[in-house]
Amino acid sequence: PPPAGASPGSGALNPFDRRLKRKQKNWAALQAEPAKCDYLREEVGGRIADRVFDITRTFPLALDVGSGRGYIAQHLTKETVEKLIQVDIAENALKNAVESEIPTVRVVADEEFLPFKEDTFDLVVSSLRECESHSRALCVCVLQIHQVLKPDGVFIGAMFGGDTLYELRCSLQLAELEREGGFSPHVSPFTAVADLGHLLSRAGFNTLTVDTDEIQVNYPGLFEVMEDLQGKYILCMGESNCSWNRKPLLHRETMLAAAAIYQEMYGNSNGSVPATFQIYYMIGWKYHESQAKPAQRGSATVSFGDLAKIEGLLKRGKK
Repeated sequence: PPPAGASPGSGALNPFDRRLKRKQKNWAALQAEPAKCDYLREEVGGRIADRVFDITRTFPLALDVGSGRGYIAQHLTKETVEKLIQVDIAENALKNAVESEIPTVRVVADEEFLPFKEDTFDLVVSSLRECESHSRALCVCVLQIHQVLKPDGVFIGAMFGGDTLYELRCSLQLAELEREGGFSPHVSPFTAVADLGHLLSRAGFNTLTVDTDEIQVNYPGLFEVMEDLQGKYILCMGESNCSWNRKPLLHRETMLAAAAIYQEMYGNSNGSVPATFQIYYMIGWKYHESQAKPAQRGSATVSFGDLAKIEGLLKRGKK
């Protein structure tokens, strides 16, 4: 494995403790009844598969980066993907992977140091990976993915957006400020949508598509949210905070105050509290000379002003 905190190709530090992340995901993969917390992973995996189906071609070789238990693969078909390689940092997650009809090879490797040759895969997919929650780590991941894609290959991914768990983060920060005079992060940082297209473009992708969606889950209270995230829910997301500047614990008084703030600020009429997960979906293609190219600047023969007259002409035609 790479040195703790290292980023490939530079001496810069990664904001995540990768060794701790591996331990967290391996521990989570051994917990009982994983299906209870797989709903978000499976939902997003299905939505990524839908985007794969929208592309009318067959992919001879595909790569699932940070595959976990195979949440995307279970929605794909062998008519669309002929062979799949799943990569994850946690060997226990791969051992417990959901079976798929697609011939699959599973590889244990750090997703930020992909052990594949350049121009290998026709398709790369990735869903809710923890390394894509910070712009520095996201740059590394996207560059690695672009490198292993073949020309005219496509990358389809999903990641958590900047508003993910804003209710929980705000409640904890307000409680810590009140009870302890300051606060520290307890949830891994997330990327802003404004940075995403720029990062994909700089990595070499073109014909970019980025869209956002929100999934809201209701819980009885803050403690149930924390239990789901820190205990069972880490199994399907791997998003327990492993930042280097994380705080080791939260005091009981702070937690009680945060629970009261959560209920007061965001509580539903039935007594439950919502937790919002913002999801960014991205599609990018690796350049190939056969791809369609934009027309040269100034080559248009119709102005937007002329297009505005179409509605009037249609109304006249109906009359």
